Amino acid sequence: MGEDAFDTGLLEEELRRAAAVLDPVPAGLRQIAVEAFLLHDLDARIAELTFDSLVDAIPVRGAADPPRMLTFRAGDLTVDIEVTGEGLMGQVMPPQPAGIEVLGGPHPATPDTLAADELGRFSSDVAPSGPFALRLRTGGQVVVTEWLRA
Repeated sequence: MGEDAFDTGLLEEELRRAAAVLDPVPAGLRQIAVEAFLLHDLDARIAELTFDSLVDAIPVRGAADPPRMLTFRAGDLTVDIEVTGEGLMGQVMPPQPAGIEVLGGPHPATPDTLAADELGRFSSDVAPSGPFALRLRTGGQVVVTEWLRA
């Protein structure tokens, strides 16, 4: 390389920094991109939220910080989840073993991977913070829940 040669990698990094400062990616667009990437399983079925205690339950007088109860359905598969400040627990119905990933955004680390036992029960002592979804792998199928805010 001659004296006039320059490092294209360094130039690219400088341009990325300048673009981040001068024209940052809007937070909403970044979130959409993260969600689209996390749903990259083309064969995944979307589990529809059919019950959310924040919306559908009758408030209980005197209950301070009650757990959030969620129910998702995809065909004949149902997932019931209870979310508290200490973590989450749930059950896959009909009962069956499953691998479950707790997806988070907009800057997800490695997803928290849980295992449902033969009765379909699973739990985590890490509470979701921010937007989250679940990806279930069971019986040869992949099911992804809708995204929710913790």
